[in-house]
Amino acid sequence: MAPSAMNRWTKSLSDARPVPYWLEDPGKPHPEPALTGAETCDLLVVGGGYSGLWTALNAKERDPGRDVVLLEGREVGWAASGRNGGFCAASLTHGLANGLARWPDEIHRLEELGARNLDEIEAAVARHSLDCDFERTGEIDVATETYQAWELRDWYDEIARKGLADGIEFLDADAVRDQVASPTFEAGLHDRRGVAMLHPAKLAWGLKRACLNLGVRVYEHTPALNLKAYGTGMAVRTPYGQVRTRQVALGTNIFPSLVRRVRAYTVPVYDYALMTEPLTAGQLASIGWKNRQGLGDSANQFHYFRLSADNRILWGGYDAVYQYGGRVRAEYDDRPETYAKLAGHFFTCFPQLEGVRFTHAWGGAIDTCSRFSAFFGTAHQGRVAYAAGYTGLGVGATRFGADVMLDLLAGERTERTELEMVRRKPLPFPPEPFAWTGIALTKWSLARADSHAGRRNLWLKAMDRLGLGFDS
Repeated sequence: MAPSAMNRWTKSLSDARPVPYWLEDPGKPHPEPALTGAETCDLLVVGGGYSGLWTALNAKERDPGRDVVLLEGREVGWAASGRNGGFCAASLTHGLANGLARWPDEIHRLEELGARNLDEIEAAVARHSLDCDFERTGEIDVATETYQAWELRDWYDEIARKGLADGIEFLDADAVRDQVASPTFEAGLHDRRGVAMLHPAKLAWGLKRACLNLGVRVYEHTPALNLKAYGTGMAVRTPYGQVRTRQVALGTNIFPSLVRRVRAYTVPVYDYALMTEPLTAGQLASIGWKNRQGLGDSANQFHYFRLSADNRILWGGYDAVYQYGGRVRAEYDDRPETYAKLAGHFFTCFPQLEGVRFTHAWGGAIDTCSRFSAFFGTAHQGRVAYAAGYTGLGVGATRFGADVMLDLLAGERTERTELEMVRRKPLPFPPEPFAWTGIALTKWSLARADSHAGRRNLWLKAMDRLGLGFDS
């Protein structure tokens, strides 16, 4: 990238605030008070992101008489649930390709369950009047290199043969540019029904309100410090109190699990995004983004982008940053060198938007696991359930994970708990320094593949055979 181009593009960041756009919404609710003293309940949910909120809500909808308490260490939706791109996908497996590679014998059922789950999210949005800018617009995966276009065509042919292409259409260069006008687009796969766009923080806040309306007791600024057996139930200590409960559902994701043995299965990966100022009518017309689909490109180091309700463009992805030791710290949420890189990529994709300014630039941690999609389990003789490892596709899949946790706590055999995806876990990450070294080598190899027509080196081929990977 030439210095003059870098200077031109980074000027667009001069007014960008290093805070998540979504969390600055004026409709942000006041936090609930912290827990002080002792509480008892039937079900304690730990974590106030999507995973915990859906678990609490679905538990009350299954059994209105169940006494449910939810603890959140900071404020509901402040972490990944309030910082993501707002892509609510039907896929439970981090995309069809990942699901087909790992669970070919049950992929049709996984796709059906995912489609049903997205329908149920849409129904819950209506039932609880969740004001979260929900739009069932679909998504286009775009190719920005000729080899990627051929790969998309071959992939479409494969899923069509397997009966998995319902609602999906292959778009050639002219067709994809008719949907969104970028000179970099060579082809696309349009999933018309399998993805919705939404305001991620508003979804979390709406779920919190719905939980409160159904009688869930929500305590914010209340971290769960430890978990131990207590008689026939469990006890969780907090800074100013304690909760005694029959059962616990853990939705802590990137944060260290209260079940210690689960910690090795996830690592936190930092992802970053930019948000533009609202586009004018002329700017919108210049890119022709008339149907408001979400978009993502086909590279290993990929971008995701979409329009907000007020016609800003969110542009995120590409860099996936792992900090040595899996540390999660506030200072990692801001990374100017990534913002500059993303700004350059944005104007390469949309040169007709040169002069547009970015108003917000932010980052946040995603819990990734070696198979890219969620895993599940129980502890303490079935009194504790957990779900983690959503790897950036948790906006929709966390609702499915909530139902899995509730099934497991109930000791029920359901179509969810019988899935191999639910019954088996991914391979854990190795300890340091092997985790950092392996992830760094994988990232280098992925970048190299992107610059060599997708050709995967021996390291990536070995990781593929072992079913291991690294992604955000």
